[in-house]
Amino acid sequence: MENPDYSEINKTSWNNRVQAHLDSNFYDNASFLEGRCSLNEIELRLLGDIKGKSILHLQCHFGQDTISLARLGADCLGVDFSNEAIDAAKEIADTTNSKAKFLCCDVYKLSELVNEKFDIVFTSYGVLGWLPNMKQWANVVSDFLKPEGQLILVEFHPFLWMFDDHFKTIKYNYFNTGPIVETETGTYADKDAPITEKYVMWNHSIGEVMTSLLSSGLSMDSFKEFDYSPYNCFNETVCAGKDRYRIKHWDNKIPMVYALSAHKNEKNQL
Repeated sequence: MENPDYSEINKTSWNNRVQAHLDSNFYDNASFLEGRCSLNEIELRLLGDIKGKSILHLQCHFGQDTISLARLGADCLGVDFSNEAIDAAKEIADTTNSKAKFLCCDVYKLSELVNEKFDIVFTSYGVLGWLPNMKQWANVVSDFLKPEGQLILVEFHPFLWMFDDHFKTIKYNYFNTGPIVETETGTYADKDAPITEKYVMWNHSIGEVMTSLLSSGLSMDSFKEFDYSPYNCFNETVCAGKDRYRIKHWDNKIPMVYALSAHKNEKNQL
């Protein structure tokens, strides 16, 4: 499959997941509407005090994290290519009287619709694998940051994506060797959901991600790996504490999440 074919396949896939996700215990939208913050400790520590800051949230799904950022005092724009997700995000924002704004757009085409620069670009958990080209993504991040603006990225560790669904055998290459085309029944938020969707993804090593950011004019401020996932979204997991899940036969022996912050070098703005 050539890369130009992936967008419509994945857009359809995500559109068809939205209602199942809204109805799921995983996202617990009922408690979110009542004021629950959907952000995790990992990203909250990196974000720090965001009151009064402008934030571009890339690949925001139906906007819980975007609205949570706005509840913390930020001026937020959430972007996603799924029109169903953005429609839901706008509805949730209206229901909760949130000032968060939302835009349906492919990440790679965002400059066609948005001219603003932001203090922070934020993106998290299961986002990069849907994009074929990390260098192009990093250029988008850099283009939308103010001088000295920050990227906050929290992502599932690429080590996990090497394995089969039950983490028994190595099935995929750690490095990006091209598109991975598969069909899934159910979804991570509800494994029994009556949906079957085709999708296209790519594996991106940490080296690929970091090199792309560095070559786009960003400097790393922090990088950390975590031996747990804050989400119970994988098979073969056990609870290892509040909002901490691990693969049961690996315990704390493997990385499951990584987080980094980087800033845009002012000298590169000349």
